[in-house]
Amino acid sequence: MSKKLFILAISALVFAGCTKNDVSETPQTDKEPVKNNVEKVFGTKFDANHDWCTTTSGKVVVQGIPAGTTKVQLYALIATEVTDDEGQNASVTSLLKLNEDAVSGSQVTMVYDAPSLNKGIFAAIECGGKRYMKLVNNGSANFANSKRAAVHRGPSAEEYENMTLTEEVESYASQRGWLPGQKLYGMSNEAYQSWKIPAEGYSDEYTQMFRTIVFSYFKNGRQYNNLPLVQESRKVNDTAYPITTGGDAIIVSPVYKCDQAKKYGNEVWNSDLYYYYFKDEDLEAYVANGGTAVDFLNNLPKFKAIPFNQHFGETEDDVIEKRASYTLIYWGDGTPEIGTKGQPFPAGYKIGFMVRAKTTSEGTKKQGELYVDGRLNNNINKWPNFSSSMLGTDGPRGGWINVDDRVFLCYESGTDSDFNDIILEIEGGIEPIIFIPEFERDFYTFCFEDRAIGDYDMNDVVVKATRINSTTVEYSIVACGANDKLQVKNINGTTITGDKEVHSLFGVSNEVFINTVKGERVFQPVTEQITVDANFSFLNEATQPYVYNMTTSKTIKLAKKGEDPHGIMIPYNFKYPYEKICIKDAYRRFNEWGENRVASTDWFKYYTEGKVYIFGE
Repeated sequence: MSKKLFILAISALVFAGCTKNDVSETPQTDKEPVKNNVEKVFGTKFDANHDWCTTTSGKVVVQGIPAGTTKVQLYALIATEVTDDEGQNASVTSLLKLNEDAVSGSQVTMVYDAPSLNKGIFAAIECGGKRYMKLVNNGSANFANSKRAAVHRGPSAEEYENMTLTEEVESYASQRGWLPGQKLYGMSNEAYQSWKIPAEGYSDEYTQMFRTIVFSYFKNGRQYNNLPLVQESRKVNDTAYPITTGGDAIIVSPVYKCDQAKKYGNEVWNSDLYYYYFKDEDLEAYVANGGTAVDFLNNLPKFKAIPFNQHFGETEDDVIEKRASYTLIYWGDGTPEIGTKGQPFPAGYKIGFMVRAKTTSEGTKKQGELYVDGRLNNNINKWPNFSSSMLGTDGPRGGWINVDDRVFLCYESGTDSDFNDIILEIEGGIEPIIFIPEFERDFYTFCFEDRAIGDYDMNDVVVKATRINSTTVEYSIVACGANDKLQVKNINGTTITGDKEVHSLFGVSNEVFINTVKGERVFQPVTEQITVDANFSFLNEATQPYVYNMTTSKTIKLAKKGEDPHGIMIPYNFKYPYEKICIKDAYRRFNEWGENRVASTDWFKYYTEGKVYIFGE
């Protein structure tokens, strides 16, 4: 069997019980056969002090909530050690939503459950269409004075006029015959150096928040295809253009690059940022006269904004720093002339961005113009030297994301589509661009054996649960690999109730296995949302789901310290084993962890292909 890396967005997911009382209801005279069976099935002895618990809970006091706030949320930051596509160890982060609530005042207290080895609990508020986030310290987070003062900086009118177009170069698209005669325009190298203005750097707290949010959403690595996330933002192609407001300058600040310079030939350092602009009415008139939007945009002049080799260090990599900014210049409409003087941007123009990659480390292979608007990438995305199956033929090269009240453009400079090779902050005289990324909820998977003498495939009853908000929990019964008649207790809904037999919820007899056998009928989970107390916790034994076996008249609850794992809770959307596949065979490092509760705590990352149930396969 081949082994497959099972990457979960969590740092150390392990079984969680955390119950205070012995709930196995196994008579003392029956415990020896159970113990012998466990050792026979697993082929080892478990750590006698194993408590199967790595979930934690707590309360957060969120203070200083400003007027106009509509929502408060709690998140856990999870770091996972993975192996990247080149066999190197790497760490990726994920934010998991733990709880959320509506706001009725300037302060709220919220309860959470989270993996105990999380890298931090964060509180967030949504206010004015934006999300602000703070790291929780000592059980509290304060949002007083979270909003920044509006940005009003930039050159004077005289400084604009000192900027002059002096450069005209042929585009790579023209050289390859895609857009014959296309020219790109810019200033002298000295002019860009003098045009650069110092920028107020980010605080340590904001830098940490930036890294947390951006790389939990656009995960960094060639094995991640983040194109669907860009598309889900709905700020793609014709909706990706910021619109000028006039008055304030449009400020662009490069704040990050990651191109593994020495290995891949300084891809970003050898690139330049370009921009172009237009008014919607001109585009509409062009199309009305029989032209296409793509032809109109291709024919617009493109102007250099930033030579990255004047901003980033040649070997700089994976550094978040706002050290300098550049102002976009309006050069008039139509085809420009060398010697044209710059002006501030008027209102009502749409701004488009392009990165021109110029590296010569592999000949012309890595040279080309890459547009945020994917419609302009059709030729280069199909070019054999630059093609990417992930980006398709018209894939965009940039995605927008908000961190607090700042907006960032995340660029894909190559072909792997992780969209974090270059990150730019855009501020000043543009209409607000709002994209608040959504993060996955934290799920819990409850797995039960139906009998004391079990095979430990942990799929006799499988329940998944997530907290929707402070007073709502969603439960789903997803599988039943048992012929005994079973009931799930402590889920007091109208569909899922303690007096209903599990098989009957799916409309089948107890002779049918539900979602545990490969190739057989796939049953949709039975799902219900339950109203709970605001202090609800998945670690509270009184409210935890458990199983009653009607056939044997036995109760199966979550395992506690020193017991075998007949009932387990895993704090993530866990892939349980197929029928008759012991969990030690589905997860090859499980026994190492079972023998020593502090060893191989990353067992959950590695499942044996073909031995776990995956919906849709």
